[in-house]
Amino acid sequence: MMKCAKIAAWLTFLTLWLPVNAVAMPPADRLALLRHGVNLTNWFRYPASLDPVALRGYLSDAAIGDLRRAGFGFVRLAVQPELLMAGARLEPRRLRLLLAAIQRLQRQRLGVVIVPFPLTWELATDPSRLIAFWQALAPELAQLDPRLTFPEVLNEPVFANDAAGWAALQAATLRTIRTALPGNTVVLTGQDWGSVGGLLALAPVSDANVIYSIHYYDPSELTSLAAYRPELDGTALARLPFPMTAGCSGGADHATAELIAFVCSMHWNAASVDNRLAEAAGWATRNHAAVLLGEFGASVRLNAPARLAWLAAVREAAEHHQLGWALWGYDDSMGLDVPRPPGRPVLNPPVLRALGLSGEPAPAPPRR
Repeated sequence: MMKCAKIAAWLTFLTLWLPVNAVAMPPADRLALLRHGVNLTNWFRYPASLDPVALRGYLSDAAIGDLRRAGFGFVRLAVQPELLMAGARLEPRRLRLLLAAIQRLQRQRLGVVIVPFPLTWELATDPSRLIAFWQALAPELAQLDPRLTFPEVLNEPVFANDAAGWAALQAATLRTIRTALPGNTVVLTGQDWGSVGGLLALAPVSDANVIYSIHYYDPSELTSLAAYRPELDGTALARLPFPMTAGCSGGADHATAELIAFVCSMHWNAASVDNRLAEAAGWATRNHAAVLLGEFGASVRLNAPARLAWLAAVREAAEHHQLGWALWGYDDSMGLDVPRPPGRPVLNPPVLRALGLSGEPAPAPPRR
């Protein structure tokens, strides 16, 4: 009897003192919904027009239905805070347009990740803007179905060499969101542009109903044609192969040829991609957490065989490691390349095949 009492006391101690994140998993139906997604990049970010009619008509109900039928379970909706905010307050008319758009997406049983993409914020010196944004928006999202509404704290925080600074701001922002949205699954991320490295530097929070996001575009010389060096020969970079072989070469100038030789020497292939995403999956396993690949994509200017092979490799690696994923993006040249959606655009069949989508709808959560 004494031994049993000691065991019971020890179990009680563990229950009280083990970190809450020891079982940090959102509900299973929400993780299922977040398996296959796509980013909506230009509806409420860089919109061609702020006219209410244009914003309401950016995506037709038929086009939204086609996303569901293609097999997408959720969208990641990029929101430019400067378009919504008038000082510290939300602009009422644009808020109504945003909420109406989210409700239209959710009526077709799509989950919606709502994520701020600020243009002018300097959060390293003025973190209050992020908290003020969520203090204003989170209560408005409370009217939506929490099983379909996923607030994401911020897109691609930088906080160079300051993982602790970002973690503190993210934790404070999460507390703000939780005040208004206690039952929603919140999307968190690491600093360093939301990279795998940023995730590895992040300590998980003591909140079970969160999922951690990463973005993946490596090697950027292939996926963005080295957009960080616009002076290079983009036409030569667009001929890069995937998988890469030691013999790939080219370039109209020495600088481009040198970069191509360097990146090809790294022999990027599907195993390289899998190894990097395995690091994120390992972090998830160690911390009993869920990880979402919130962005990946490759320029439509890249030659089609390499582009489709890279997209397939990333998608397959994500699924191999049980990570949900979201293509960047529906209306962006890195993804499905619908430049400005007409009434019912045709979704790019080769890209859908690279994503492993057969056209069968993703599982829908039960209605309230």
